[in-house]
Amino acid sequence: MPWGQQERSAAPARCVVGVDVGSTVMKCHVYDRAATVRGYSCRKVESLYPHAGWVELDPEVLWSQFVGVIKEAIQDAGIHMKQIAGLGISTQRSTFITWHKRTGKPFHNFISWQDLRSAELVNSWNKSLLLKVINVIFTVLHFLTGNDRFLAPSILTFSTHQTSMKLSWVFKNIHEAEEAAKKNNCCFGTVDTWLLYRLTKGSVYATDYSNASATGVFEPFTKCWNPTLCKLLSIPMSIYPPVKDTSFNFGTADSEIFGVPIPIMAVVADQQSAMFGECCFHPGDVKLTMGTGGFWNVNTGEHLFASRRDLYPLIGWKIGEEVVYLTEGCVSDIGTVIKWAQDINLFTNVDETAKMAQSIVDSEGVCFVPGFQMSANDPYSCASFVGLKPSTTRNHLVRAILESVAFRNKQLYDIIVKKIHIPLQTVRADGGVSNNSFVMQMTSDLIKKKIEKPGNADMSSLGAAFLAGLASGFWTDKEQLKKLRRTETIFEPQKDLEEYKPAMDTWLQAMKRSMH
Repeated sequence: MPWGQQERSAAPARCVVGVDVGSTVMKCHVYDRAATVRGYSCRKVESLYPHAGWVELDPEVLWSQFVGVIKEAIQDAGIHMKQIAGLGISTQRSTFITWHKRTGKPFHNFISWQDLRSAELVNSWNKSLLLKVINVIFTVLHFLTGNDRFLAPSILTFSTHQTSMKLSWVFKNIHEAEEAAKKNNCCFGTVDTWLLYRLTKGSVYATDYSNASATGVFEPFTKCWNPTLCKLLSIPMSIYPPVKDTSFNFGTADSEIFGVPIPIMAVVADQQSAMFGECCFHPGDVKLTMGTGGFWNVNTGEHLFASRRDLYPLIGWKIGEEVVYLTEGCVSDIGTVIKWAQDINLFTNVDETAKMAQSIVDSEGVCFVPGFQMSANDPYSCASFVGLKPSTTRNHLVRAILESVAFRNKQLYDIIVKKIHIPLQTVRADGGVSNNSFVMQMTSDLIKKKIEKPGNADMSSLGAAFLAGLASGFWTDKEQLKKLRRTETIFEPQKDLEEYKPAMDTWLQAMKRSMH
């Protein structure tokens, strides 16, 4: 039963709906004024793998699932569509599509943020003399001005997860998109933009600041699409949507879709939405999401912080005159690795994994290295097990996987402490892997910080609902939202860091072996 869902009383007069379109699942929650879940539905998001390294989503299937999951959740809540005060939409970031402006027909499937098709292009650019010259210029400018804008990773180095590189690939390889762009008939959109376009039957073409900034094509310092980057990569500037506030009246869903017009009051990127759902409203507030990937976010208030490779700046949300910035570090393949381990029968139920890890003293020197992106900056690093022995059991393999999550959390946290000169507050965790007590306790021990976990791990849905509720007047302000927040478990440091040193040193050696 989802968090906050209690025995049903009479249907509330009004509700807000939060939908989270994630990488593996799509969830819809219906919330009342107490932020109690009144209705819930969930559907699996099916990825397509047409070629090695390619990851896509079928736009029509995604649209059908989106409409279906909302209808199911409303039915589960026992309310009528006209009782919805506002719809908030949280989406996976950087997954994008392009389509014809006049016909609305896509030129290709959604290209996922996990897609690696631009690897050769990335490699070529990162070795180019032009990029080396740009690096020197930006380094000098940063030295002279001290302005972190000149550390913007979207120009200083390219990687396969950046939208810009995959967009460049589109215009080099999909002739129809290139021709349409020449006539200003090509639209670019992340998942939120496509859903807005479909919900309003083409009358609304927009995104918000959180989704735009996550593409790496939108400049968070100037708050506009980056013309320098687009010119460098031969991406036409005419393709981008207008950027709106995060908590904003985007219009209404066409009445033919749900039977009545439903106000669309917020669109937001999933990590920023989870940050808002955790009520990380103040500078120094920290959120750790462990889902498909792992994301550390720090609220930096009115200030932007960036580093060469490890951390990058984002716009958290924009509400009226308020613009809140975040700094983020990430690691790929957390939930995906655990799901893979389940698929190859290392365990039956994910709930077993914490007990399996705790049933043995250590991993007997077995290490698991996930595929890094940010810190190693190496698209060719490989996931691997190191240290396998005849005595290795499933428990050792599972423990090695879970330890690798905690070790990577420790690495990113140390980078944040070193580079973000803001006192850090309590860490708030969410995402499916935050339900794993072994990972949570080990992470708390390693970073020597208290970690709070809410009763509901689906913070992206709640954040989208909070933002929609503010825009619709369903909730008054952020102070009211903070009173609705509920903490289920608090993990506090129990072991000394030295106890983990041998295992972490071995893991670091294994990590080096997996690179390049």
